[in-house]
Amino acid sequence: MLKNKINFKAFYIRFSYFCESMVKTKLIIICLLISSIAFSQLGGNSTYQFLNLVSSPRQAALGGKVLTNVDHDVTQALYNPSTINYKMDNQLAVNYTNYFGDITYGTAAYAYTWDRRTQTIHAGITYVNYGSFDGYDEQGNATGEFTGSEAALSVGYAKQLGYSDFYAGANVKLITSTLEQYNSIGIATDLGLLYIDEHLDFQATLVIRNFGTQITTYAGLQEKLPLEINFGMSQTLEHIPLRWHITLENLQQWPIAASNPGRVQTDLEGNITEEKVGFFSQVVRHAIVGVELFPDKGFNIRLGYNFRKAEELRIEEQRNFSGISAGFGIKLNKLRFSYTHARYSAASNINFFGLQIDLK
Repeated sequence: MLKNKINFKAFYIRFSYFCESMVKTKLIIICLLISSIAFSQLGGNSTYQFLNLVSSPRQAALGGKVLTNVDHDVTQALYNPSTINYKMDNQLAVNYTNYFGDITYGTAAYAYTWDRRTQTIHAGITYVNYGSFDGYDEQGNATGEFTGSEAALSVGYAKQLGYSDFYAGANVKLITSTLEQYNSIGIATDLGLLYIDEHLDFQATLVIRNFGTQITTYAGLQEKLPLEINFGMSQTLEHIPLRWHITLENLQQWPIAASNPGRVQTDLEGNITEEKVGFFSQVVRHAIVGVELFPDKGFNIRLGYNFRKAEELRIEEQRNFSGISAGFGIKLNKLRFSYTHARYSAASNINFFGLQIDLK
């Protein structure tokens, strides 16, 4: 991609053009429709929460929800279908994570391009295994072991909007869930709108994820899906081998933070003071930042910081570095190996492993 000299004025002009063009695009109707129903969807209020797990080590290293990697990274399309492009052709990726406890989960993705590199279709799967549990009835009698697992199979496609700098994409996902003797099937879609400025090597995107419904319920109760609206930007600097990423997550939720009951203070007279979460803190908890050093080379170093995780997992009067993640990627011929270590709390950290194979 061509790169002109970058300054704040040029950035502002391009970003303003992006905003104005986006409003003029017919796809903005989708955003208006979704915004009328997109409230109170964060943790615990919906089913199939595994759909929002980190999809790859690269994602994890850059804070957990990067949306604008428009390159060979075939796993990116699991989170943002508008990034599907011909560079993903015949790329196969598999990712594995040993999550908390005995929970394991992983993703796989593949893309194929035809019609002179103008049409690319993407397929992916996300799977989580919750392990084995000892079952007991209400009297405490053992009922034997049971397991739990969930999976989502997705198919996606993206297309340039005319001759503009905008690309639109969609994933359709079939979801299955088995928790002990209860089963559920659902269907959902992800919608993405991407803007690319090749001169500034700048991308911006809006993504609506998990818009759908349960086809069959666990026990007759219809539950919501974990609808999520995210906005992301990224840019590669001209004279420094660095690409920065900024993601604003869960824009459908305000306020996103609540007072932590573990941080209630009681004075000598017994007066209770709850934690206060101010406006600025509410805004910051939507933000995720990440940087990738040497993004176009065979060896990359990645760093990320998730403000919401850092605050929610923070321990009073202790430095536990929650919300920080770091990783690297190595390319060896047709293989790309990625690893990330993410800091969650003093008691638990997570390691992510990924392998991408060029089958061409």
